[in-house]
Amino acid sequence: MGPGRPPRGGGLYAGNARSVMQRGWRATRSTNWLVVVSGFFEPIFYLLSMGLGLGALIGTVTTASGESVQYAAFIAPALLAVAAMNGAIYDSTWNVFFKMQFAKLYEGMLATSLGPLDVALGEISLALLRGALYGTGFLLVMQLLGLNLSWWALLALPAVLLIAFGFASVGMAITSYMKTFQQMDWINFVLLPMFLFSATFYPLSVYPQGLQYVIMALPLWHGVELVRSLTTGLVDPGLLWHVLYYLVMIVGGLVFTTRRLRALFLD
Repeated sequence: MGPGRPPRGGGLYAGNARSVMQRGWRATRSTNWLVVVSGFFEPIFYLLSMGLGLGALIGTVTTASGESVQYAAFIAPALLAVAAMNGAIYDSTWNVFFKMQFAKLYEGMLATSLGPLDVALGEISLALLRGALYGTGFLLVMQLLGLNLSWWALLALPAVLLIAFGFASVGMAITSYMKTFQQMDWINFVLLPMFLFSATFYPLSVYPQGLQYVIMALPLWHGVELVRSLTTGLVDPGLLWHVLYYLVMIVGGLVFTTRRLRALFLD
């Protein structure tokens, strides 16, 4: 599509989300590469300290399906899901917040032929790329440590991309309503308990029945269960519910983000 032609879809989409992602990737490589690298090692440190260290004391854990697995193999897929979430959330929240509130980058983008859906897809794709890098690296570490217990683990990477896409879509939608750094702190306030209570380190059965229902409503729990089932080989049709949960997150996040960007910069 030529630069002088108007965007398709009534100004919503110009079919050029790739340029938004490429611009963000170049900026990340030149200024934020150390932050990206540090985010990759964080879940690995958790795995080594808790999975291999504490795991030597715990031994095996019984999964929701009644199978017994080594503690390291139990928490490793959960940390893989967390790595995908963290990578996607950072780019779709703090980076987006800075570009929107301080750099005023989106105002300039939307003054060109780009539409709000281009911006949303470009930024979410950048967050998806970061989540994919974290997930791929961590999955290789799991393979080296012998923590992938099934060939189904090959599907863990597409599952990680789905998780990253879901969190990035919702993260950008929420960030579009944030005005101050104090409001942005609420994101960490939500992420930390979700990380600790999404059956990441303990089976769901250890929690009281009422709390179990709350945990099963959390998006990270669905990601943890999806990846854990794949890496341990405990695959059944019930996994499709986890996939559907993230598809709803993706569609909802894209719709809200696009509408919000249009309301802020075009209407």
